[in-house]
Amino acid sequence: MDDAAQDPQNVLLVTSCFQQIATRGWGRLSIPQAARTAGIESDVARQRIPDRYELLRRFGSLADAHALQGALSEGKSRDRLFDLTMRRIDFFQTHRPGVIALLNAMPFDPHAMALVGRRTLDSMAALLEASGIEILGWRGCARVAAMTAIWTCTVRTWAEDPSPNLDATMAELDEMLRRAERIGGWLAV
Repeated sequence: MDDAAQDPQNVLLVTSCFQQIATRGWGRLSIPQAARTAGIESDVARQRIPDRYELLRRFGSLADAHALQGALSEGKSRDRLFDLTMRRIDFFQTHRPGVIALLNAMPFDPHAMALVGRRTLDSMAALLEASGIEILGWRGCARVAAMTAIWTCTVRTWAEDPSPNLDATMAELDEMLRRAERIGGWLAV
């Protein structure tokens, strides 16, 4: 994952940007204004996150790092994958209003949608690999595609899940992983 994304100033800037997205919307995001709010000089912010698309890359890297740091290392692959996915959702939860505002705006920004789509494939490959599931060859590509679909459905449920402990989100993810296990057993190592 991107070590630069985890730099404390980058984390502060990403957080400030997502707070702004929550209040002003994706289309009105001002990274210089978010930097001022975070107490970061504009020229430093521009070097760290020069545009909104770099913000999306940094956010994805932070979400991946959060998912992978301290995740389960033992047990069934399916259980590890569930844990990793929920850890990534937990990161989204810390930025919930901004992420939901972004999700609502993405259909109107094809560049953002394409970038997030590509990054999501990479992230799902990393989660599968970390859970001990093979991602090489055509079967691996199919697993990454299936996991991306599972992630997308889970995020949709999360965006509508009002419970503080995300019961509906966990139930959706659990059911989707169970289906994947039944359909060809693709979660097997």
